[in-house]
Amino acid sequence: MSAPVHGIIVAGAGMSLARKLFLIFLIAVAIASFFWVRHLNRRNISITGAVITKDTDPRKQLPVAGVNVIATDGSFVAATTSDSSGLFKVTLRKRILRGQVITLRFRNPEYLPIDLIVGSPNQIYVAALTPITRQKPAAPTATRQTISNLLVRYSIKTATVENIGSAVRSFEAVNAGNVPCAGGPVCSPDHKWKATVGAVALDAGPGNQFRNARASCIAGPCPFTRIDTSELEHESQTVKVMAINWSDTATFLVEAEVVHPTISDMVRNSYPVIFGDALNFTLPPAAEGISIQAELNGETVIFPLGPALLLSWADCNARTNPDQTRVYRCELKPGYKWLHDGT
Repeated sequence: MSAPVHGIIVAGAGMSLARKLFLIFLIAVAIASFFWVRHLNRRNISITGAVITKDTDPRKQLPVAGVNVIATDGSFVAATTSDSSGLFKVTLRKRILRGQVITLRFRNPEYLPIDLIVGSPNQIYVAALTPITRQKPAAPTATRQTISNLLVRYSIKTATVENIGSAVRSFEAVNAGNVPCAGGPVCSPDHKWKATVGAVALDAGPGNQFRNARASCIAGPCPFTRIDTSELEHESQTVKVMAINWSDTATFLVEAEVVHPTISDMVRNSYPVIFGDALNFTLPPAAEGISIQAELNGETVIFPLGPALLLSWADCNARTNPDQTRVYRCELKPGYKWLHDGT
């Protein structure tokens, strides 16, 4: 009776080992699948390029913002929009099967649609869009008014400093040396000797500031003194200097330059460049009060541009570069022309 029982135990042990091996296999497959899927998800490609206006003159190939860029390989679709400089960057999952073609589609209601085939994602793709030609309204009169001698005027706030004088003041810290501190209110740094504090305050006057302020011990046992110059580190209208003395009476001197800082608007000029019917110019980020001085039919007129970029004789737009420089473009309205083309 013992032999059959022994055979059953061996068979059960064999089945248990097979189940364990199968379970280990399933776990290994699951782990491998997880890392494979994670690997595939990380296999992305980025396609970068720019959108410009199509023109035979490179100077008129202006960046186009707000263009919808759609990339697709037939299975996946990704979309983005060109920024103010015309830049676009779209990300797709890498192609697993060879032969898949990636197509870039560019769409904007102001331009004719175009499609580009991506040969290699490592290249830079430039999409030149053709503006949709719309018939311009006829000029009110046969003779067009002339614009000439253009000058862009703007202001920048500039800090200026006027040196109006200097301040000099002496003060003393009266004390007797070799007197034990004995728990007094003011003692030497080692708490051994009695000390006194001398101080002086200076006022530069309304709207003025002290600069390059300094304080020194000039007489007496200076090695046994210490000056607090923390208030001299900053430019301000008032300063206060304190000195501690734990020997005989010492004399201190405070000096500073007195300046009057002002903020003023400095007017600057810039000359625009004309290409075709449009003038182009750039301005620094801090530019304010922008206006365009021009001769209209021979008469000098200053046209404030304002935040809305409105001119009676041109349609203007602006974009901002990554360094915050502003790029302006103004295109002539019907009924106006440049007296002389060029710069």
